Amino acid sequence: MTDTLRPVDTAVPEARDGNPKALKRSIGVVGGTLLTLSCVTPASTLFVVVPDLFGTLGTATALTIAIGSLLCIAVAFCYSELGTLIPSAGGEYAMVSTMAGRLAGWLVFVLSLLVVMIVPPVIAMGTADYLAPVVHLDPAVAGAGVMLLATLAGLLDLRANAWITGIFLVLEVIAAAVVAILGFAHSERGAGSLVSMQVAGAHGHTDTVTAMLVVSGLAIALFVTQGFSTAVYLSEELEHPRRNVARTVLATLAISTVIILVPVAAITMGASNIAELSGGDISSMVTAWSNSAVGTFVSLCVALAIINAGIVMVIQNSRVLFASARDKAWPTPVNTAFSRLGRFGSPWVATLAVGVPGALLCFVNLDTLYGVTGVSVTGMYLLVAVAALLSRRGSHRHTPAWRMPLWPAVPVLLIVVLAYILTQQETGYLLWTGGITAAATLYWALYLRPRKDTRWLVSIPEDQQT
Repeated sequence: MTDTLRPVDTAVPEARDGNPKALKRSIGVVGGTLLTLSCVTPASTLFVVVPDLFGTLGTATALTIAIGSLLCIAVAFCYSELGTLIPSAGGEYAMVSTMAGRLAGWLVFVLSLLVVMIVPPVIAMGTADYLAPVVHLDPAVAGAGVMLLATLAGLLDLRANAWITGIFLVLEVIAAAVVAILGFAHSERGAGSLVSMQVAGAHGHTDTVTAMLVVSGLAIALFVTQGFSTAVYLSEELEHPRRNVARTVLATLAISTVIILVPVAAITMGASNIAELSGGDISSMVTAWSNSAVGTFVSLCVALAIINAGIVMVIQNSRVLFASARDKAWPTPVNTAFSRLGRFGSPWVATLAVGVPGALLCFVNLDTLYGVTGVSVTGMYLLVAVAALLSRRGSHRHTPAWRMPLWPAVPVLLIVVLAYILTQQETGYLLWTGGITAAATLYWALYLRPRKDTRWLVSIPEDQQT
């Protein structure tokens, strides 16, 4: 176990079957920000994930998301520093492997793989609700269709996808703005309601939201703005990554927080009563505040936002598999397949390997997917914070990179808070995530560790190290 916390050598030795393949550098900070914002997918998060938070947290939803966003500032600092030190399509696992050792990197890879496989179908299944004004579809079938469409789009050139997702992003921001304006214009209660801690209970009663419920909800609140990490996954394709990774991460977090939090506050203040707020039917509220035409417009914008999110998430997630194959995480035939690049420069086999299973996951229980995702995101952030705590030792102390303020206090505080949040999650979700992690650890112990000279060779392509 001595290699658990020993940094790996990120140099690219000639002995490793030649230099690793590098993705084409084709996007600047604007394109990267559009792609990253689209992965956060503010509107689809607002309309798909937030309604479940309303059902549990009621008027405390905005407060919980605000606390989660503050925590994400510390997380973004960690990502920005590590992402500029280790600009790799491997994202979290490349950063953690380099700083905290190969086993830690493998575990964060497994957690990130859980997230990247589960989040797209979770979002995609919300499509049916917002296509209802036009056509009625089964949520699982609609979600699977969105995943397959996103997979086809993910096979295209990344620059083309940046423009496609940018157009869709404008539409979803408009939808969120319409909701915010209507909610504030029809306010039923003042700003004090945002901290009133009330949720609809049984038999028409109003219950109090406890502090423990807020802490438990933070796992999903962290998931709400989770997509800002996409900038790290795209670091091999961003121009000037030492500068643009940090800019993209921090700007995306700030913009997405505003796009999500402002409409949440407006909905909280504009809902006619606590029962309607806890019901979380945002489309019905919008229609009540305006008319059916406006409600239909907002619903269709959200449907497009969900498709947009699917495209960007498939792009991001295929890069994770591509990087893991390049770093020889799997048996040789699998590595060869996942590292193949298509005519547009995209890893086409890895893209299919992400999109097709994602379509199948649309038929899994949604609550289970939410719970496992929340635990996985929290655990992943925890390991990234550990890596950030170790980021200034040895040769990395002098490596040119963006450096976070208040180090090491920021990662230390983040580790403590995230560990506590994990203890407040439901046992079933912890067991599911823990079981998958345990199986991955066995794979590490029985296959990867005995082959440490030929497997799990975390690397940074040569043109990324300047």
